[in-house]
Formats: sequence, structure tokens, C-alpha cells
Amino acid sequence: MADAAPKPSVLTLFIAILLIPAVLGSSTMIFNDGDVSWHIATGLWILDHRAIPNVDPFSFTWGGKPWVPIEWGSEMLYASAYRLAHYSGVAALVTAALIALHAVVYLNASRWIRGALLPIVAMDFVLIPMLLARPHVLTWPLLAFWTGLMLRAREEDRAPPLYAALFMTLWANLHGGYVFGLAIAAAFGLEALVGTPNKSRVIRQWGLFGLACAIAVFVNGNGVEGVFHPLRFTQLEMLPLIDEWKPSSPAKTPFFFGVLAITLALIVWKRPRLPWVRWLLLAAMLGLALLQVRHQAMLAILAAMLLPQGFAKRDAVAASTDRTMGWVAAAGAAVLIALRAIMPLTPDNNEANPWKLIASVPPELRAQPVLNGYSMGGPLILSGIRPYIDGRGDMYGDQLVVGFSRIGQGDRAAFDETVAKWNIRWAIIPNDSRAMIHLLDTTAGWRRIRHDQVGSVYLRQH
Repeated sequence: MADAAPKPSVLTLFIAILLIPAVLGSSTMIFNDGDVSWHIATGLWILDHRAIPNVDPFSFTWGGKPWVPIEWGSEMLYASAYRLAHYSGVAALVTAALIALHAVVYLNASRWIRGALLPIVAMDFVLIPMLLARPHVLTWPLLAFWTGLMLRAREEDRAPPLYAALFMTLWANLHGGYVFGLAIAAAFGLEALVGTPNKSRVIRQWGLFGLACAIAVFVNGNGVEGVFHPLRFTQLEMLPLIDEWKPSSPAKTPFFFGVLAITLALIVWKRPRLPWVRWLLLAAMLGLALLQVRHQAMLAILAAMLLPQGFAKRDAVAASTDRTMGWVAAAGAAVLIALRAIMPLTPDNNEANPWKLIASVPPELRAQPVLNGYSMGGPLILSGIRPYIDGRGDMYGDQLVVGFSRIGQGDRAAFDETVAKWNIRWAIIPNDSRAMIHLLDTTAGWRRIRHDQVGSVYLRQH
């Protein structure tokens, strides 16, 4: 008979569920992406207009044309936190999401292994480069919880309850990654089918649950388009131009490959036992993570949920047998989130947050067409300035994004064509965009009028 597991220590539990999320959520690195700003701006627009936009209200290149803001739910949450406590409120929301994620992963792991903190640490090393105040972070706890629901259903040899499909509705209104939730449910349904003698019962129960999930994702703010838009986005040619859609490489995310190497070594050494469908699911996610950086986080969370059972040397135990500890942890979480919202927090001055440079732009230029760095588009929107481009590449499409990329590579013909077509009057460019800086410095009629450690502002004089 397998040994019963000791209860998780209070110290380990508090480190995993409270301390680590509080530290990560308080880092200014969560704001180091220009997309953070336009997500907040979109949420503010929704709150002010009490509606979800169906055309672009922000840029001058796409203004008034169709836009499908599939992440509107997350954007509204971020905007509410921002309106309540500025960047401190946004950090508090991220902290809350991390606490929820860590709680689900830790409590699941502690049912199977004694070192339940180890999956948390390994997972976090992979997550940190993707830890940004953007919609995907708010769905990390959903991914872990959804996987936990599937695991519990398999333990009890049943399908998840039908009401659990409502989590897919929530997910579909927060982020396009809901498609992976459907894939995970399908994988566990397949596992049940091949592992249970009563095939007709499995088909009936899991088929009904799958149908409920498929219906649930259509309950979203964008209707049918909200369901299919994430799939259409993956077909765009410009995806390789965006960092998070590029293939993974040790130079870009060394911690991911370090954790991957250690995990694979442990698998070879310890030979964990899992149903073959779960290995197939992990292998598929690994392939996606190697193909595109953005999927590394999903692989890390999924592995942290699935592998502990494989490494287990004992039977599962209850996730928690001490209600007092649970209430104390919940109270601690509430206090930490409240403190994070109260304590001042200001993003670092960088190209994702060029507030000083934007503040230096003369008022008469702010309403004029601008050529801006890609990462600066979001901050311009949040400042009330219409950008040429921003992080909504799925909205702008291949033609504009690829054309902008050519300018970024120093293509003078593309630059001249863009300036003439849109009557560009000024430019705000980060210092590391050397090819664009060189174009502006060497083109007659352009003059640098502002400069700081983040970037430069140029004026077109005729």
C-alpha cells in the first residue's frame, strides 16, 4: 500500500501561493510591452461607451474599419484596475491571477509529490519572460483549473459536469487561447474512450460535455467572428515578424530550454508513468512551444499540472485537509492584493512606456499623422494620440504590418511611399530602431526636435 503523504508545510504553502506571486506581480517588468497600454485604453473605451467596439477607434491608418477585440473581457478588467489604482491596480490584478495559478498548481502537485514547490519553480522560470500585464496572464489560472477539472474527471471515471462548460465562455471572452481548452478536453475525452470498457457511456458523457463546450464559446461579445478570429489570425503572413510568434531559441528564452533539459533528464531517469494520451498532449504542446515562443507558457502550466502524478510514489491525497490553513491563505492573498493596489508603482521609462518623450511632443503635432515605433503605438493610444501602427497586428493585416517592417529595415522607397500616402508630419522612434533613425537623419526635410534615452521625435518641415 502506498504511503500517505504528509500535509504540506505552512511555510512551503505560503511561499508557493503567496510570496512568489506577490514578488512577481510587483515587478515593473509586467509593463515592458507596448501592448499593455492599448489593452488598457480599449478597456477604458468599453467602460466609457458601455459597448464593445466593432471598428477601430484609435489609429488613423485603420480608423473606422472593422476590428474584432476578442480579448475585451480582459481589457475591461485591466481598465477597471487602472481606473481604480493606476498601474498599482493593474499590478494587483496580475498578482491576483498569479496567486490563483499558483494555488491550483501547488495544491494539485501536493496531492502526488512531497516536493510540490518544485513544479512551481520550474513553471515560473518559463513564465517570467511572458509575464506581462496582458490578457493571456489572466487565463493562466483558467488553463490550470481547466486541466485540474479534466484530471479529477478521469480519476472519478466520468466526464466533467456540464456546468463546467461555462468556463469556456469565460475563457473565450478573455483570450483567444480558449481553443487550447477545447483541445485539452478532447484529449481527455480520447483518454477516457480508449481506457474505459464501456465505450457507449464515455461517448455519451464526454460527447455531451464536448458539445456544451463548443456551444459555450459562441457566447461571446463578438459572436461567430469571435470564435473563428483566433484561427484566422494564425494564417497571416506577418506572424514571423512578431517576436512572440517566432520559433523558440536558446538565445531568446534560455530559461525555457534549461527547464526543458532538466525535465527531460528527470523523465529519462525517473520514468514517470502517465497515460499515453497525456504524453501525446505534452508532446504536441512541446512542438507548438518550439514552433512559437508564445506557447511556452501553456506548455509549462500544462506540464506542471500533469507530470506530478506521473512522478508520484504514492496514492493521491486530498488537496487540503486543513480548512483553517485555507482561510488564512485566502486572507493573506486578499491583504497582499490590497497592499499591491495601494503601494505606488511606476513603469520603467523605456520604449514600451515612453511617457516622458510623449509628454515632450508639441501640442500642435499631436493631432497630425505620425510614424511611430511598433512598441510605442500602445502608449500613444493611451495618451490620446492616433498611431500609425500598434500591437493589433491581426487587425492591421499583412499589407500594413509587412510594409512597416520594410521601413524598419531601412527601405527608403517604402518610407517615402508611406510618408506621401498618409501625409506623415512627425515621427516618434525608439533608439534601438537604428535603420529608421538613419532614414530620418538622412532624409531631407526631417529634423530631430526631441531626444532622450528612450527615443527621438522628428518633425517633417515641408
